Amino acid sequence: MNNRLVLGTVQFGLKYGIANQAGRVDPDEVEKILFEAASHGINMLDTAIAYGDSEKTLGAIGVAGWGIVSKLPALPDGCLDVAGWVETQIENSLARLGVDCLYGVMLHCPEQLVTVSGGQLLKALDSLKTQGFAKKIGVSVYSPEEIERLFSTMHFDLVQAPLNILDRRLVESGWAQRLNAQGVELHVRSAFLQGLLLMPAGKRPEKFRRWQWMWAEWDHWLCETGLTPLQACLRYALSVDGVDRVIVGVDSAAQLSEILDAASGSLNSPPSWSRNIDVDLINPSRWNLL
Repeated sequence: MNNRLVLGTVQFGLKYGIANQAGRVDPDEVEKILFEAASHGINMLDTAIAYGDSEKTLGAIGVAGWGIVSKLPALPDGCLDVAGWVETQIENSLARLGVDCLYGVMLHCPEQLVTVSGGQLLKALDSLKTQGFAKKIGVSVYSPEEIERLFSTMHFDLVQAPLNILDRRLVESGWAQRLNAQGVELHVRSAFLQGLLLMPAGKRPEKFRRWQWMWAEWDHWLCETGLTPLQACLRYALSVDGVDRVIVGVDSAAQLSEILDAASGSLNSPPSWSRNIDVDLINPSRWNLL
């Protein structure tokens, strides 16, 4: 079970998450987290060039032997040498991490694949595999519609997408199963919805009270099942057919231990919501507009 968990590292380079009160994780604590993760069978890290000092922090500690997935930022406007830009970005990433090869390289902005530079960008990604810089290439997306648009003309080894007990679009659209049938590795993020699903009612920001009906059903279901929010969120994500890996972000080694304990166990069935879940709730990029 633990080898299906991927350690998210955005907190190692930036303050991240609506429930994050501590800010960026101290490098000494990062080292403890990595030790705790490795000792329990977690063998993969998820990072990105855009995650502040995350790659540099990991490299300073030493991450040889880990499977590492990193992400390219947006291709700069007017870039004339797409292949050169991609190669330079990844060479710098490898140098910061202190490794020779990445398990996966993904695009943080895959919509650029359908622009005028898209063909060059895709060719540059493929070249990373042939040069031995990466074992797999893929895309980080926000919705099944993005997958539909990209996979209509392209194919990737790896897809990262949001999935949680509220946001079941990957399942309801059938894309979790379709990707699996196509041999595409699926990593899911946002299992805790940036920590929102783990927050007690009294700590939840006022702007989320417009969905009080949903929180009431959530609390009732948790009471009926006897599960904690952490157990429910983890077990749901791990239970979905087609999901290969679940990314979890932590702020401390103690928090990781709680996650490891909560991941083991059963989940009979997720809650059935009485209404459709609003995209404004499940898409954190919209929260600043609430």
